[in-house]
Amino acid sequence: MNSPSTVKPQAVKMVLMAADMERAVAFYRDVMGFEESFITPHWSELRFGDAVLGLHGGGDGSRVPTGLSIQYADVAQAYADALAAGATAIQAPEQRGGEPIILATVVDPEGNIIMLTQYVG
Repeated sequence: MNSPSTVKPQAVKMVLMAADMERAVAFYRDVMGFEESFITPHWSELRFGDAVLGLHGGGDGSRVPTGLSIQYADVAQAYADALAAGATAIQAPEQRGGEPIILATVVDPEGNIIMLTQYVG
C-alpha cells in the first residue's frame, strides 16, 4: 500500500479550449463575470474566488462537453446574457422535478458546452 503524498495541490483549474483567445476572455470576463489573472495569446487564466478557469489556445470551435457548471443568483439573466454575447442555446433554464436547481446549458462562442445553474432549494 502506498503512503499518501506529501505534495499538495496549489489550485484546481478547469481548462477550456479557445479558437479565439480575445473572444474567449471577453466572454468569460464581460459576460460570465470572471476576473482576469493574466492573458496571453496561448494561455490565459480568469478567476472567481478560488476557482481558476484556464483558456488554452488552439481550439477549433468543435462542440466539446466540459463539465463546467457556473451558479448564478439569476440563471435566466445569465442565460440571456450568454446568448446575447454569442453563445448557442442547448437547454433553456428549467427546474427538473426533485432537484433544487434550475439548469440551463449553452455552448460558448469557442464550442465549449457549459451549464448555468441557480440554486432554489
